[in-house]
Amino acid sequence: MTFQLAACAEMIWRDRPIEWRASRLKELGFGVGLWNWPAWDLAKLEATGATFTIMNGYLQGRLTDAEGCEMLVASARETAAVGKRLGVHRLNLHGTGLGDMGIPIPQIGAFAPGMVTRARDTLHRICDLAEAEGQVFTLENLNPIDHPGCPFGSTADVLALVSAVNRPQLRINLDLYHTQIGEGDLIRWCEACLPWIGEVQVADNPGRCEPGTGEINYHGVAKALKAMGYSGPVGLESFAQGDAEAALTAFRNAFTV
Repeated sequence: MTFQLAACAEMIWRDRPIEWRASRLKELGFGVGLWNWPAWDLAKLEATGATFTIMNGYLQGRLTDAEGCEMLVASARETAAVGKRLGVHRLNLHGTGLGDMGIPIPQIGAFAPGMVTRARDTLHRICDLAEAEGQVFTLENLNPIDHPGCPFGSTADVLALVSAVNRPQLRINLDLYHTQIGEGDLIRWCEACLPWIGEVQVADNPGRCEPGTGEINYHGVAKALKAMGYSGPVGLESFAQGDAEAALTAFRNAFTV
C-alpha cells in the first residue's frame, strides 16, 4: 500500500467506547486519529496498542493576539506530554480555538497589523517546544462555510505560514475536504503544499462522509499524490454514510494505487 492510512476514531462507531474503536481500527490495519484528549481514558487508549497518528495539539489559544499566543504555547506544552504518552505522531493546531459546531473563538473579520508576524513568531516557539520534546505539530486548513472567521484558516494562509517558518517540527495538515469547499483545485494545492505536508486528511463533499459519497474523485487525487512522490499519512476524517466498515473499505480502495 502506497500511503499510511488512518481514521478519526471520534467520527465512526459513535455509539461504541473510544477504546473499542481504537482497537477495531488497529485490527483493520488503520492508524487512529483523535480530537480532544481530555474526553477519554488515556490508560484504556494506551492499552489498545493502537498507533495514534494525530491528535489536537492544544486545548485553547490563538495565533492572532499576544494573550492568545501565550495560551496556545502553554496549552501545546501540556498536550505534548499527553502526545508523548500515547506515542502520537502529529499534534494538530488551528489559527484559533474551535467552539460548538467548530465555530472559531473568536471570529476574525479582518487582520490587524502585526498578526502575521505574531503568528509566525508563535509557531517558531511551538517548533522550539516540539524540537525539545521530539515531536511534530501540524497546522490545519479549515473552510469558511463551516468555520466562518477562522484566522489563518484557508489553505493559502496555512501554506504561507508553514512555508515561512520552514522547520521540520511544523508541517501542514492538508485537509482536502476543507480545501474543496474553500478553494477547490485539489491536486494543484497538493503540489503547492507538498514540501511541507505532514498529513493529508480526506472526506467527501457534500456530507463529510467517506470517498465515493460526494463530488470528489479521491482515487484520482490518490494517483496524483503517488505520482508527485507522496507516500505519507492519509487520514479519513469523515462520518460513515452507512456501515462504518464499509466506509473504511471505500477509503482504503480509493487510496490503494
